[in-house]
Amino acid sequence: MKNQSLTSNIDWICIIIYSLLVIMGWLNIYSSSLSSMEGTSEKQLVFIILTIPLIFILLYVDGKLYEKYASLIYVIGLFSLAGLFVFGKTIKGQANWYSFGSFGLQPSEFVKTATALALAKYLSDVQINLKDTNRQIQVLGILGLPILLIVPHDPGSALIYCFLIIVLYREGLPAWYVWTGFIAVVLFVMTLILEPQYVILISLVVIILIYFKSRLGDRNMVLSSIIFVLISGFVLSVSYVFDNVFKQHHRDRFNILLGKSVDMKGIGYNTNQSEIAVGSGGWFGKGFLEGTQTKGGFVPEQHTDYIFTTVGEEWGFVGSLFVILMFVCLLLRIVYLAERQKTKFSRVYGYCVASILFIHFFVNIAMVLGVFPTIGVPLPFFSYGGSGLWGFTILLFVFIKMDANKVNEW
Repeated sequence: MKNQSLTSNIDWICIIIYSLLVIMGWLNIYSSSLSSMEGTSEKQLVFIILTIPLIFILLYVDGKLYEKYASLIYVIGLFSLAGLFVFGKTIKGQANWYSFGSFGLQPSEFVKTATALALAKYLSDVQINLKDTNRQIQVLGILGLPILLIVPHDPGSALIYCFLIIVLYREGLPAWYVWTGFIAVVLFVMTLILEPQYVILISLVVIILIYFKSRLGDRNMVLSSIIFVLISGFVLSVSYVFDNVFKQHHRDRFNILLGKSVDMKGIGYNTNQSEIAVGSGGWFGKGFLEGTQTKGGFVPEQHTDYIFTTVGEEWGFVGSLFVILMFVCLLLRIVYLAERQKTKFSRVYGYCVASILFIHFFVNIAMVLGVFPTIGVPLPFFSYGGSGLWGFTILLFVFIKMDANKVNEW
């Protein structure tokens, strides 16, 4: 009964949606690379074919082994990221690849699965209580190590890991961690738009209002003062971080997004052309292989980070909505499956899978539509690349195997 068959009890709904997304992704890669990038669609087809034996291996392995070796997989993942500082190959300004002749491998795409497994392993311990400060430090350390190793090479990918804190909140991490992160982002953006003194003044007013609207017994003048000092220090540090930590192209993208500068021929060219391509599709699109922006090669990196522009131009609003609904259905299905797991390990891992896929999906489309700065986040199962496709496939099918195994976990 341990492994009834390779395909027994697997969730076919997830597999069907996954297959449709991969097929639609390849069709759009084929269209976007037809005029100027010979061989791209053929390479992606090879990557897709190679996922078939990979999926069989993932489904063949006993699901309990993923939990047993979660820590080892995580450590191997960290070493693969650390090795980039010595052996990494720089591609498009980022040394986040290993090069094996004409073949490149991006370890950060696979470490997402490793980090999700490590978090699930740690949180599945019955003794874990995330209300305890020591436990909070430990679990944030598990999440923080890959972030620290990835940030120097690929800040966009590091952002994805940060959103796993939502899973930690779901498992008992105090809400103030999430609120602190959210407020920090809001203050950061506000400081880029307004002068620091105005942001500090607004913060002071908000703190005073919260203080006097709180119940008398909950008021704490010392805590409120400390919060104000911390906020003021953070706001005053934004300019330094923005000017000295962010790279020039990151600063340019933020300035364009916030309307502080206009550069339609330089750094803002990609976003401007992607908006034109998506908008020109209308309700039903121009038809497969008929996109003028796509055929003319006006959108740079259209087969990778900007692949959704092809969907918008050639399939229109209806086709784009269909793709979005497919992603939403997959995410909801994963959440549903996670809720019905019989072990905490597989439940937490399932939520990690949903979180990672969601933030990739959300940020990529927001980036293409010009409501989020360009940070190089691929669209799962759509964007060109073997590392991305295999990384997302491993992430999803490890969970599908865990779900299939749940009937044997009584």
